[in-house]
Amino acid sequence: MKSQCALAFLWLASFCHGTLSCPELCKCYHRRAEVVCNEVSLTAYPSEGLPKNTTMVTIQFTNITSISEQHLNATPQLQGLHMYNNHLQSLPTDFLRGVPHLNTLDLTENKLSDLPAGVFSHAPLLSLVLKNNQIEKADPEWLPDNSSITWLDLSGNLLTKITVALLQKLPHLENLDLSNNRMEKISANSLHSLTKLERLNLQDNKLITLDVSTFQSTRNLTYLFLSRNKLNELPQNLFEELTQLRALSLEDNQLRHVPTGLLDPLNSLDEEGLDLSANPWLCDGKVEYLWRWLQKNKKKVFLPETIICASPRSLVGRSVMSLTETELNLQS
Repeated sequence: MKSQCALAFLWLASFCHGTLSCPELCKCYHRRAEVVCNEVSLTAYPSEGLPKNTTMVTIQFTNITSISEQHLNATPQLQGLHMYNNHLQSLPTDFLRGVPHLNTLDLTENKLSDLPAGVFSHAPLLSLVLKNNQIEKADPEWLPDNSSITWLDLSGNLLTKITVALLQKLPHLENLDLSNNRMEKISANSLHSLTKLERLNLQDNKLITLDVSTFQSTRNLTYLFLSRNKLNELPQNLFEELTQLRALSLEDNQLRHVPTGLLDPLNSLDEEGLDLSANPWLCDGKVEYLWRWLQKNKKKVFLPETIICASPRSLVGRSVMSLTETELNLQS
């Protein structure tokens, strides 16, 4: 009986001292040290009442417009901060200084544009998500040298390029998402420092071509997404080093031919791992390499019957797979 009373007293004491407190309009899950503020009328970061031992904060669909170092000082043990679909317009340089354990920062769907130098330098981030903001330039000065980040998502912004200087600060990067931006070119040596990169998403940009050395150093790449660009030609040895590649999407570009040997290094493709659909294939003699490769590797292609001839007129609408040697003017 005495032990039960003692436990009750300790619980009451901890409650009175705030360890079981919770900000108004939020839910606190004390056993897993998590706070969630979801679709509520918050206009300011709810630092008052946050349990000091909180390791995870999720704030989404609110009217919060700013965040500061003082706000985050309330939770010195914080490891993950997810602020999805709020109204953040800017970030102060030192806002992460008081959270030395923070490894995940997700600021998806805010109104961020210009960010100050050093803004992500004060926490050991592994995952940084800036998806669907209004960022026009990814500044190398955001990050420290030899950043620990392994996952960087800059998709859905207004980027026209990604600089070598930024990527050189990310030697541990495994996932890079630059999809849904306005990029027209990837410079020849941009990716050379990303030797640990496994996933690269460049889809939904305006890329016209790629330099033959683009993927020369990314030999660990397993997923490469290039769909919905304006690619009209690819260098013969573009994929030469990508012997670990499991999935490659090239659909919805402007490809009429692929050069002989382009697909030969891709022995590790998963079943249905290659997508070449929605390109304007010219089914003349130059399509022979693709035609022969498809015959041998049909199982590696996603919906091979959707690889359709756009010309000449006599073959419009035919799948490349279905063509005969006679139609291609090939000798047996």
